[in-house]
Amino acid sequence: MQQLLISSLFISLVLFVSVILLGSKTSFADNELYTGGAPNAEAIGWKIGCQAYSFNRFTFFEAIDKVASIGLHYIEAYPGQKLSKETGDVVFDHNISPELQQKVKEKLQQANVKLINYGVVNLPNNEEECRKVFDFAKAMGIETIVSEPPANAMQLVDKLTGEYGIKVAIHNHPKPSLYWDYKKVLEVTKDVSPRIGSCADTGHWMRSGIKPMEAIEALGTRIISFHLKDLGEFGKRDAHDVIWGTGQADIKAILTYLYKQGFKGVFSIEYEYNWENSLPEISQCVKYFDAVAKELSGK
Repeated sequence: MQQLLISSLFISLVLFVSVILLGSKTSFADNELYTGGAPNAEAIGWKIGCQAYSFNRFTFFEAIDKVASIGLHYIEAYPGQKLSKETGDVVFDHNISPELQQKVKEKLQQANVKLINYGVVNLPNNEEECRKVFDFAKAMGIETIVSEPPANAMQLVDKLTGEYGIKVAIHNHPKPSLYWDYKKVLEVTKDVSPRIGSCADTGHWMRSGIKPMEAIEALGTRIISFHLKDLGEFGKRDAHDVIWGTGQADIKAILTYLYKQGFKGVFSIEYEYNWENSLPEISQCVKYFDAVAKELSGK
C-alpha cells in the first residue's frame, strides 16, 4: 500500500514538472526575439513594417532601431512621437524643420529602413493645411498619407494626391468614429481616383463588431495599406493584440485571400499591447507572416 502511494506521488510529481516545463517552453517561444525579417513576403511583393505607434513609449529613433533589429525595412510614422533622446521634447511630425528632416533621413539610411507611410494625420478641407502635410511627405519620400479626412475634403485631397503623386489611405478607428464602418469609406471614395483608398485596421474592425474578411472583400482594390492586427476577442472594445495567427482575426485566411487577389500594398504592424516589451511578440508576428507567405508562394 505504501509502495503504491509512493508511486502515485512520483507520477503526480512527474506530471506536475512536465506541465511547468511545457508552460515555460510555450512562454519562451512567445517571447523569443525573431530577427529574420520577411524575405518570403518581400519575394511576393509584400512590404511589412511597423507603425511606430507600437513603440510610443520610446522615441522615433528608438522605434527605427527596433524595426531594424527584427530584420524589417519599413516604418510608418505618426505625428507627435518624440524624435530622439538627444532632441528632448522635439516631436516628429510634418512641422519639423528641414535640418531635422535631414537627420531623420540619415538615421533611416543608417538603419536601412524606409519611412513609407505617415499617419494618422489630419487632412482638413483647407488647402494650406493639407499642403503642409503633402510637402512634408514629398520631402521625406513617403508613399502614403494615412488620415481620416472629412467627406467635404475628398475632392481637395484627390487633387493633391494627383499633384504630388502620393496616396491617401483612409483609416478606421473603432465605433463611433467617422470611418468605423467600411461602407463609409466606399461611400466617400466612389467619385475619386484610386489614389484614395483604405488603410484597413483589422483590429479596430473587430472592436466594432465587423469581421475583417467581410470588410476586406467589400473594399477590394480600394485597400491601399493595412494596420494589421490580431485580437484575442471579437466584438470587445478593450480586446488586446495577440501574436498573429493566435487570435480571432483569421490572419491566414486574410493573407491567403490577399495573395489570390494580387495585393501588393504595405502591412504595418500596429501592436497596441505590452507597450514596454512588445518587440518579441511583434517579431513573432513577422515570423508567422513570412511563414504564411512562404506557404502561399509554394517555396
